[in-house]
Parts: sequence; C-alpha cells; structure tokens
Amino acid sequence: MSRARVLVCGATGFIGRNLVEVLSRRSDLEVHAVRFSRPEYPANVTWHQADLRDVSRVNELLRGMDIVIQAAATTSGARDIVRTPYIHVTDNAVMNSLLLRACFDHKVRHFLFFSCSVMYQPREAPWRESEWDASQEMHVNYFGIGWTKLYIEKMCEFFSRLGVTKHTVIRHTNVFGPHDKFDLERSHVFGATVTKAMTSTTGAITVWGTGEEARDLIYIDDLVRFVELAIDRQATPYEMLHASAGTAIRIKDLVARIVAASGRDLRIEHDLAGPTIKTAFALDNRRAKEVLGWQPQVAFDEGVRRTVQWWRANHGKGQP
Repeated sequence: MSRARVLVCGATGFIGRNLVEVLSRRSDLEVHAVRFSRPEYPANVTWHQADLRDVSRVNELLRGMDIVIQAAATTSGARDIVRTPYIHVTDNAVMNSLLLRACFDHKVRHFLFFSCSVMYQPREAPWRESEWDASQEMHVNYFGIGWTKLYIEKMCEFFSRLGVTKHTVIRHTNVFGPHDKFDLERSHVFGATVTKAMTSTTGAITVWGTGEEARDLIYIDDLVRFVELAIDRQATPYEMLHASAGTAIRIKDLVARIVAASGRDLRIEHDLAGPTIKTAFALDNRRAKEVLGWQPQVAFDEGVRRTVQWWRANHGKGQP
C-alpha cells in the first residue's frame, strides 16, 4: 500500500516542528517539510526550502501531494500585535491564497489550516463554533489578523465546495509546549513567562498588566492529535472546529503555576504600563468530539511540567 504524501508548511515553527516529529513516525505517511529561513533539523522527512509567497515555488511544492498542513504564518506576541499589527496581515493572506489555489489545481486531497480564536469577544460562557457573529466588532488589536484569518477560512469553504479538496479549519486557542518561542521579543504570554521564570536573577518575575486577563490554553500534543484525527476521520468536504481546553485561566494564575513548576522562589510583580490585550474567553470543544472523537487529554499543570522540563533540557545551559 502506497503512503500518503504529506506536506507540512512551516515545519521549523512551533506547531510545525511538533507535527513533523509525530507524523514522521507514522508508517502510512511520507512527510515533506517546508522551511523558509531557519535551518533543517534531524527528522525522517524530505526537506524543501521555499518562500510560500512565490506562486511558482508553491506550485512546484504541491505537485503530487495528497495532504497539505498549513502551519506557516507570520506570528508574534502582544508587543507586535499592539505596536505593529500590520505585519500579521499581508504575508499570511498572500501565502494562504496561493496554497489554496494550488491545492485545487493539483488535486490535493486534504488541506488543513490553522486559524485562531482572536475573532471572539470576551464573555463568561465558552463560545461554540456556530455563535460567532460577523456583525460584532472584534477587539481593536485583533481587527487585522482576525479578518485575515476569516478570509482564509472562507476561502477554504469556497474551495471545498468545488469538490476537489477536503478542507479542515482549526480554530485553536493559545498553544503551549516544547519548541514554542521562548524569547521575550516574539513569544506569546506562556513562552515569555517560562523564560522569565527560568532566567530571573532578581528573585522576581514581572508580568505585563494586572494579570486579570484570561486565556484558553491547549497543550501542543493535544493539537497534534487533533490533526491526526482530522486526517484519519474527517468525512465531510469542510469542517471548522475548535481545538481548545474549553476553560480559561487568568494570567496571574498561569504565572503562579509556571513559577511553582520552576521550583524557584520568585515574587510576582506587575508592570501596568507593559503591552497587554485585555480579553478573557474560552472555546467550547464539544463539536470536535462529535465529529472527530477528539478532546484534550493533557491537563494544564501537566503541560506546564512537561514544558519546563523540556526548557531545562534545551535552553537551560546552567540555569536553575
């Protein structure tokens, strides 16, 4: 039996690298990994260097592929979202538009796209997929990237109706775990907090804002398993599904639990002038269970423990 040819775009990024590590161990898949500027790493895959904004290169890559997993994106943390939000818009719209057209032209069987959850407004009850209303204004800091993601989602639905390629849109919440960004300039709140906790030399860790904001966080292994189940089980031409923990945790509680996992005696201080995005919501994930049989399995504290352990092994270099 021939193996399905899978192309993982953004294979050197956080989600992409974790996908490559898992999918490359499957005997039924032949994995091809796309990188842009970062170097290759050891993996049982075929590597390709490409700029996904180049239409001719995109067409070369997709010829003969069965499955395309689109994990390539321009992403960063709250500082850039607040100060330079435009960097998340143009490149993401261009590369995904080219990939979607190429999937249709080359009769790719399945396209999986990582969307996001920034289009949702704060509220107490977790959002279901059917509840989002396009007439509702998004958070001002997410307007550009939110509508860019929604455009791509609708293009996935459009191409799915042409009957050639099956599409999966994954609206995931904040993801954390090994291979995340851990530098303070580009990382999201979880990665930045781990680095602060593990490298502090002052006996303190500084949190931007009051810490009352809340995030729904999903461990990377659960997201990778979601992808595997979508590949193996999705029967419909188009699905847009939530991948989430289903509950939100306040940032100040997240920080306290990371500090506890670090084993260090650190006091927590707040920089009220630091860039922060004041939202709090969670995504209901019951439909993913109905369609794919998926639900998160890694509890938050266990995910924190695994991530801190991985950080020590890969970034510690003498740190406590």
